[in-house]
Amino acid sequence: MHWVLPAVSGLGYLFGSFPTAYIVARFHKIDIRKEGSGNVGATNTMRILGAKWGVLVLVIDALKGFLPVFAVFHIKKYYSFDLPLNARELAMLAGVAAMLGHIYPVWLRFQGGKGVATGLGMMLALAPEIVAPALVIFLLTVSISKFVSLGSLFASASLPFFFFLFFEYSTETVLFWFLVLVVLFVWIKHRSNLKRLLDGNEHKIGERKYETKTNH
Repeated sequence: MHWVLPAVSGLGYLFGSFPTAYIVARFHKIDIRKEGSGNVGATNTMRILGAKWGVLVLVIDALKGFLPVFAVFHIKKYYSFDLPLNARELAMLAGVAAMLGHIYPVWLRFQGGKGVATGLGMMLALAPEIVAPALVIFLLTVSISKFVSLGSLFASASLPFFFFLFFEYSTETVLFWFLVLVVLFVWIKHRSNLKRLLDGNEHKIGERKYETKTNH
């Protein structure tokens, strides 16, 4: 079964690398990499094209994380593979591959989004009990601060803490450190946002500080 791990990794990466925001923006004759913040994600899509297109990108990007993890998790539960990984651990591999695909898509010269929506979908399939309180943190932070990036940072950082509400570290050690890895991904990709937050230059939700260069 030496083919299972590379197959799960490769398919997860390819699934995650689907450039949703880029394709949606191209439909409007816009290169989203040259508009707004330049980020290939739901928030920049919403800022440039409006809420409905931003929500569409958010949903599809979340599915990019959810579907590979859900599929692998359930296939491994019902089919026996000669692997040192259990169902959740193999699903984690698919999830991190999907996140890497979204963040570093081969189709866009490895310049992708920040991984939040894909990470959300992945966590919904992997450990949905942790997602609900993290979403509360996100919504409260955004509603108070009006900064989506700050909500993403706080919500992601809360995941390892909420882990202890639902899991035992002794039996789910790999999951805990996987969550820590996810947090690192998100924070590294948000370092420019973090700098703008500290400098007082971050863009609040609803602000249209960017103007597209193409009429649509």
